[in-house]
Amino acid sequence: MFWLIESQDQIEYLIGRNYNEAFIEIIPHHDKVHPALNDVSLVYFRPSNEQKGFMLCVDHSETLSVNNTLIDTLLTGIDALWVRDKKSALYYFPIRSLRDVNIIYNPYIQDQTTTHTYFQHKYPNNTKINKIIPVVKHYEVCENVYNKVKPYFTNDLPPYFNFYNNKSTLAFFGIEKNGIKIDETIFNEHFKPNNPSHSIADGTIYTNYNLVTTTRRPSNSFNGINFAALNKDSGARKSFVPKYTFLEYDISAYHPNLAAQLIDYDFGVDDVHQAFADLYGTSYKEAKELTFKQLYGGVFKQYEHLEFFQKITKYIEENWDIYNKEGKVCVPISGYWFEKDKLENMNPQKLFNYILQNLETSTNVCILMELHKLLRGKNTKLVLYTYDSFLLDYDEGEKLTGEIESIFKNKKLQIKTGYGASYDFE
Repeated sequence: MFWLIESQDQIEYLIGRNYNEAFIEIIPHHDKVHPALNDVSLVYFRPSNEQKGFMLCVDHSETLSVNNTLIDTLLTGIDALWVRDKKSALYYFPIRSLRDVNIIYNPYIQDQTTTHTYFQHKYPNNTKINKIIPVVKHYEVCENVYNKVKPYFTNDLPPYFNFYNNKSTLAFFGIEKNGIKIDETIFNEHFKPNNPSHSIADGTIYTNYNLVTTTRRPSNSFNGINFAALNKDSGARKSFVPKYTFLEYDISAYHPNLAAQLIDYDFGVDDVHQAFADLYGTSYKEAKELTFKQLYGGVFKQYEHLEFFQKITKYIEENWDIYNKEGKVCVPISGYWFEKDKLENMNPQKLFNYILQNLETSTNVCILMELHKLLRGKNTKLVLYTYDSFLLDYDEGEKLTGEIESIFKNKKLQIKTGYGASYDFE
């Protein structure tokens, strides 16, 4: 059968083949427009047991359109449906069987031709540019992508795959799709997105969490705006406003608490920084600085005798030994492996820092999943996450604070809360 699928008979033939495993590459209207504001132009569909892929035509200038319901029927009938970015794919096809190959393998792949570049330069403001780029050129790219990722399709999945594929991806998709409202007048004073139409619509801006980082700690930069590093002093945060009211939960002394969990140490008090201030014989502010310097840079000689740091030093040494002898170490909760043959310029302290960042993220994923479950069907929404901070657009009439706080407390985490009419919290 020809690779171009644009009729009901063709797609019904594919449905009747009862494929068990396949790969899809979604070609949206525009590659740089946020998926919450985008739509599907084409879907490259490559069953693992076929010699070529098929291009399912949804909305393209050169082709007829296949019924979306039939495409859904085809894709939902497949047991293992591989994709390069499950989080983005969920906007278009919320299918349980999606498997994100990026969790296993994330190479750089040239994903456009000179024809793509020509059209993009000729029509820089066309937000549906992929509809006029020749289908055969999209097909050429997709065949190349498939050949690069196919060797990594496997049923022998690493133990951490389920956590990242079915929890982490859903946790951050659940935040992204909500968007965050902006005061456009103030926003335009402080920010210059690469192209506003790529991430802003109806007074709402959409973020994009990059989950494929060295430690799996997500970054959050999209369309020229780094949401993980918004300036606290310039007034830029006033740009972000709630529909109801903002409610922010900040986790106190997060990394010292996580480190204590790793070494089975109990501070015996709620305020960890005060506990350290008492041990150091310093002020509260100085104690915070000293603790973080030692967690990230190594224990100072004058504090080596403290039980907490003795246990930290032992933990670092033991993990470094395992890393070198076995070639990898496993992080709690996520089960993620830091593998020796995939990391460069490592040392014991750096490995410990990686473990802490991964543990922080996996703990947060568990918190986010519980929050999404609690907020399902509610007006209150999670709208932003930055490592130790969770921002909600909170409908006070729903009276959810007790249930929300219990999620953090059940994980033995201390929190601070703040309410505001903007993200500036003045």
